[in-house]
Amino acid sequence: MKRLLLIRHGETEWNALRRLQGQCDIALSPEGEAQARALAPLVASLAPGLVRSSDLRRARRTADLLGHPAAEPEPGLREQALGDWEGREIAEICAESREEYLAWRAGRFTPPGAEDWTIFRSRIRQVIEEAFAAGPDTVALVCHGGVIRAALDASLSLSPSKIIPVGPASLTVLAHTGSEVRLEAFNVRGQDLVLDAPD
Repeated sequence: MKRLLLIRHGETEWNALRRLQGQCDIALSPEGEAQARALAPLVASLAPGLVRSSDLRRARRTADLLGHPAAEPEPGLREQALGDWEGREIAEICAESREEYLAWRAGRFTPPGAEDWTIFRSRIRQVIEEAFAAGPDTVALVCHGGVIRAALDASLSLSPSKIIPVGPASLTVLAHTGSEVRLEAFNVRGQDLVLDAPD
């Protein structure tokens, strides 16, 4: 069995302000750095044999703080491009059209100039398939909340409308049994994770 560790970057100042980042290259906040350090022991306990990271600095810095400064940069792991919505506060967008925001969050609306959900999901599917095909039994991908939602949609047909927000510096685990992909953990931020519990 192969495992894929999907790790969202730590919090940024824009996250704290509920400002959409998309592909804007925003750094971690001090809180985000602390969150990444706190997650490091759990990631280390899962011993990934390969670590790849989005090339945006909030993900690269998270990989560094997790103990993987040499993580392979992977542009395919970038967050969804949000076009005209990048840099805007969620409250401002909702004041204009809450329906459009909720439809975007559900994968059914594309903001002006943004990457369509189906194209984004396809990009992430390719990265996930390559990660599962890589040599090591456990591969870690340090990425973004939207990437994790797209990975769950692409791998498990779990619609983004059915997924709660992915927490900063959290761990989601997918396992490939050889015949199917299954969700083993979601949004984990603790120090211990049991992946082989008895039925």
